[in-house]
Amino acid sequence: MTRGRKPKPTNLKVVSGTDRADRRNKAEPKVEIAMPEAPAHLSEQALEEWERVCVEMYNAGILSNLDRAALGAYCQAYGRWVQAERALAKFAERDAATSGLMIKTQSGNAIQNPLVGSANKAMADMMRYAAEFGMTPSARSRIMAIERGETDDPFAKFGS
Repeated sequence: MTRGRKPKPTNLKVVSGTDRADRRNKAEPKVEIAMPEAPAHLSEQALEEWERVCVEMYNAGILSNLDRAALGAYCQAYGRWVQAERALAKFAERDAATSGLMIKTQSGNAIQNPLVGSANKAMADMMRYAAEFGMTPSARSRIMAIERGETDDPFAKFGS
């Protein structure tokens, strides 16, 4: 099985001028804009991020109940990133030479602090999820939002 590019939603094809009626998904689902409940397992930092981004995404008209798990994963990755960065900052207070980025093993060898890898992995996961939701500048440049309440049909102004 070969993987190609992720399919672009029809509304993005329409606004970018690459839509072709013969290739359009006639059964593309339409989801209702909604504010999902936060998953119970979110860390404190993840829950704070959930509350911050949910309001923004709901107001932008890009949040539905179907987004709960993926948004929870984004928020949890954010929470882990914050926790790892805070722990690294504590190491940095005691280590002026490497700012906590390196530690010594029992044999005296210097290695990268495992928290650096944890922080980097959480940050990469967070950014991957953020792009899925249009929460990065480059991701936003590829989408065009309509004013909420304009119409229930996102294709109305383009003619179907």
